Amino acid sequence: MLEAGTKAPDFTLPDQNGEMHSLSDYAGKRVILYFYPKDNTPGCTRQACGFSELRPQFEEKGAVILGISRDSVASHKKFEEKQKLTFTLLSDPELQAIQAYDVWKEKKNYGRVSMGVVRTTYLIDENGMIVKAFDKVKAAENPAQMLEELS
Repeated sequence: MLEAGTKAPDFTLPDQNGEMHSLSDYAGKRVILYFYPKDNTPGCTRQACGFSELRPQFEEKGAVILGISRDSVASHKKFEEKQKLTFTLLSDPELQAIQAYDVWKEKKNYGRVSMGVVRTTYLIDENGMIVKAFDKVKAAENPAQMLEELS
């Protein structure tokens, strides 16, 4: 996981509508950059819906929310529509940002070991520096926790 005080690696990825986004596009804004394992799974849905509900408060504090997973653009679009999400989901099937942010790790699930995205959230300041980094994030609590971090 990247440490606070590190320059956030730039990336360019497509969103749920196929439009390209780079981290550098958000210079001058604070960015909540969160990595999650999979669209339409219980924890990821709770986390995404929480961010979506709190989006107006994040915007009041000058912050944007970006969610990243390996899922396809089409999967993100279905997730957005089904859950009525109101923020940007980025598709990273090639693990460009996922590996740059060091969130591709060995995971153990019911005794099975596999590689996957570890739920991680970064707070990036207006100058592209990582201010806070949270790993092993609790999905349901993360949106409120990040809003608190902006205060």
